[in-house]
Amino acid sequence: MLRIALPAVFALICTAAAAEPLHGIAMHGQPALPADYKSFPYVNPDVKKGGHITYGVVGTFDNLNPFILKSMRTTARGMWDPDYGNLVYESLLQRSRDEPFTLYGLLAESVEWDDNRTFIQFNLNPKAKWADGQPVTAEDVMFTFELLRDKGRVPFSTRLNLVSKMEKVGERGVRFTFNDKADRETPMVFGLMPVLPKHLIDPETFDRTSLTALVGSGPYKIATVKPGESITFERDPNYWGKDIPSKVGMDNYDRITVQYFLQDTTLFEAFKKGDVDVYPDGSPGHWATAYNFPAVSSGAVIKDTFQPQLPSGMFGFVFNTRRPMFQNVKLREGLSLVFDFEWANKNLFSGAYKRTESFWQNSELSSFGVPADAHELAMLGPLKDKIDPEILDGTYKLPVTDGSGRDRKVLKQAVDVLKEAGYSIKNGKMTDAKGKALAFEIMTQNADQEKLAIAYQRSLQTLGITTSIRTVDDSQYQSRTNSFDYDVIVKSYVSSLSPGNEQLSYWASASRDREGSSNFAGVADPDVDTAIKHLLTARSDEDFTAAVRSHDRLLLSGHYVLPLYHIDQQWIARSKRIGHPDKVPLYGYQLPAWWDQSAQ
Repeated sequence: MLRIALPAVFALICTAAAAEPLHGIAMHGQPALPADYKSFPYVNPDVKKGGHITYGVVGTFDNLNPFILKSMRTTARGMWDPDYGNLVYESLLQRSRDEPFTLYGLLAESVEWDDNRTFIQFNLNPKAKWADGQPVTAEDVMFTFELLRDKGRVPFSTRLNLVSKMEKVGERGVRFTFNDKADRETPMVFGLMPVLPKHLIDPETFDRTSLTALVGSGPYKIATVKPGESITFERDPNYWGKDIPSKVGMDNYDRITVQYFLQDTTLFEAFKKGDVDVYPDGSPGHWATAYNFPAVSSGAVIKDTFQPQLPSGMFGFVFNTRRPMFQNVKLREGLSLVFDFEWANKNLFSGAYKRTESFWQNSELSSFGVPADAHELAMLGPLKDKIDPEILDGTYKLPVTDGSGRDRKVLKQAVDVLKEAGYSIKNGKMTDAKGKALAFEIMTQNADQEKLAIAYQRSLQTLGITTSIRTVDDSQYQSRTNSFDYDVIVKSYVSSLSPGNEQLSYWASASRDREGSSNFAGVADPDVDTAIKHLLTARSDEDFTAAVRSHDRLLLSGHYVLPLYHIDQQWIARSKRIGHPDKVPLYGYQLPAWWDQSAQ
């Protein structure tokens, strides 16, 4: 194989005929950090490790295995965890939270791929070891992919569907050659796959619920388990990876405990008493009024506000287009105009929120206020005719009401659009051409969603639209959303700076009828499928930005979601004993980089 010399930064410059080992890979462009980087820029590399932290979560658990179907809602936090860190199991590569989508070495010290990303090869770090001292091997990697294919849950179970050949290369390399089902994000996703120990796992029993302590390669071991109540992890003093750059400044406690609570109010009371050390807060009203207890006054509890550089995402009422009535896009548009955001923001949230008008608001990926340029129009081609002209030219805005809850001007606008949809008010009821009254149910899962639904219901009633609100328990909500048994629900769509395959689950035609998918709106539109394809196959930053904006415009024009609101800050209260780095990375605060300031 022809080899070429690369710059010192090991940029991702490859030809179809050559591949060099790389210290990092980026979805678009090049890794920001050079091959000789010492740590991520958002950690304290000189932190003194030790001490302890206690996290609190609402819920319970009856299983320690995070990779099987039975664990999707009841697994113990921390085993494989985006918030607290992967304490027991590790991935092949580590994601930097200060770049949109860039991975650096972890279990694999380097990777190889070609410019077309037809394959990826992971070269394992010779220092990588399991907690029992055995080395992490190429056989472990291949075993994991096969085990999760046969016994794991989605999405782990589907990875090998994208592979035409999996093979061991040399002593420590594993190469995946992809088939035509893969895309340019596939190698990145494979880099985030966990690796499990072949010599310690019985495939026959792997998918059974178990509270037996599991052995991984991560920085912690399971110390104690109280089923449904708590789990405690203790640092592995022999952790193999403590000095590799992607782990420097991370995993700073000797002991980590996760406590479980039945309700958030109980969790907050535990935080007030000092039994829990950090409390992420997502409620503006609660953040503004609930911290008048003695520990705050004395300085023992500190309130921190962080400013990430993330897209807003989308939180809103989702119309289920599997229901015949909601297949009418003009109906969905008219109903979207009825919600009085200004009234709700003032009366329910003390004016803390901003109205969401794009799935990627607050980022360059957003179409809000941005006219489609020549590059995007060329990419769209005939699809541009499917987009609302005001959304295409960047002038579209949701109406701003007078905050009364009954703004006649905006309600008149909604009535006009509903008339285009074939509805009119007769005898005080909004009816279709056959005289059938417009009525639907909003399913909610907690008191906060119920308040929003009641506010929406009030406005709908002024137009003669009948809505019922049904708040269900967690298990019923999960069952009904899995089977798409609802008219309207409240959902949040997280938007990253590197959207990819998750868009297939949210919006692609193939996911519409797949039970358990995230296609809550029931979208099955070939134009949306095309936009997602553009997004997944983009090579340059310019192509990628144009593709995401096009996708954003199509979703907004489809009025599948009634946009509600967002906050562009992160709020978290903490014990004074817990410290954190000064630098806030792109994705906001990172709990695995925090530490116990009292550590001796």
